Amino acid sequence: MATAASLCILVVVLGLLQWGRLPNALVTVPAAALVMVFELVGLDAALDTLDRLAPTLTFLAAILVIGEVARVAGLFGALGTFIERSAGNSPRRLLLAVAAAAVVVTAVMSLDATAVLFTPVVIHIVAKRGAPSSDAAVPLLTTAQLANASSGWFPVSNLTNLLVFSATGLTFAGFALRMALPTAVATAVVVGVMLLRTPRSVPAPSGAAVDAREVSPSVELDGLARLVIVTLVALVIAFFATSGQGIEPAWLTAGCAVFLALVALITRRDRIRSLVTAASPWFLVFVCALALVVQAAVDHGLGDAAQQAIPDGSGLAALLAIAVIAAVLANLVNNVPATLVLLAALSATHSATPARLLAVLIGVNIGPNLTYTGSLATILWRKLAAAAQTEPRQWSFYGAALLTTPPALVLATVALWCTLQVFG
Repeated sequence: MATAASLCILVVVLGLLQWGRLPNALVTVPAAALVMVFELVGLDAALDTLDRLAPTLTFLAAILVIGEVARVAGLFGALGTFIERSAGNSPRRLLLAVAAAAVVVTAVMSLDATAVLFTPVVIHIVAKRGAPSSDAAVPLLTTAQLANASSGWFPVSNLTNLLVFSATGLTFAGFALRMALPTAVATAVVVGVMLLRTPRSVPAPSGAAVDAREVSPSVELDGLARLVIVTLVALVIAFFATSGQGIEPAWLTAGCAVFLALVALITRRDRIRSLVTAASPWFLVFVCALALVVQAAVDHGLGDAAQQAIPDGSGLAALLAIAVIAAVLANLVNNVPATLVLLAALSATHSATPARLLAVLIGVNIGPNLTYTGSLATILWRKLAAAAQTEPRQWSFYGAALLTTPPALVLATVALWCTLQVFG
């Protein structure tokens, strides 16, 4: 009975999230309350789940606050201007510029920063250029796709990476070294497919080519913007320098967030209310509630099923199977809960080797591109695109997903296996 109830609640929650018409927290919080009231998850298990999520959610809130300070400092506006000037009147150059920026933002500030802070930049660019809806959809879809597909490089590039990082036993540099080629391959697949969907050129509204350098001002950065850049560079260096000393990246990021927030407040560039809003407290509540709902399903059958499905070994066939299982589970229950499920399953069978854990990450990072609810970043991206009335049509979203995700998943796993033959 408990198994049926847990799975039923999970299915209803995921169905409503996929529908996308209700606030996410309004869907998951009542479901989590039902899970606790009917004791589908014990209090100790619930507290343990939230405790495991705490560093990850701390990092998310902190990086979004840093992103807010970067926004008011004009960094994202400057990035948009740079993209426009680089693209000129070429849709393909625009796509490449958007892709390059999305990869950099994702690597340094996480895929959630790409979804929340870079997506509005892309929306503004395509709206300013007056592109037809079909052409405007490609840069937006590329942003969403790359937020997930390029998020495997650094441990801080994705919340899922943070959840698994300590279990791998790798240093920050060791993790980055092993995930560099798989991430590059997945990124190349997405960009290549999207380029094929992009026309070489479009006529300017006036019938003449428009030089973006003539209509976009030069990029100028003030003192706060330069301070944000220096802080981010120092933060990345600190990640590498302290990874072998047991210091959580979340606490380093939180310290930088507090520092930049104080500077923004003292210089009156931002307000406390804006900074708190940027931390997305309701989204954090949504993630916690969803984790409890998934924990109920894990405790009543989903966890055992995951253990039985995961194959033994670290050969190419086993890594491919693990990546595919992780991708399927991420699309069923969302990437963060799926990571918790698979991490627990591998730990329970004492088979959580670095190779197998990294294969899980490929699955939960790239695989979620198949659906709207597979990744928290895609949920955030869709919310912003819908609010701006620029959300690509569903057939465009799923068409791009089917063309990019399977080959990216397979080729990235092969790249991981090749990398492991050299570095172990």
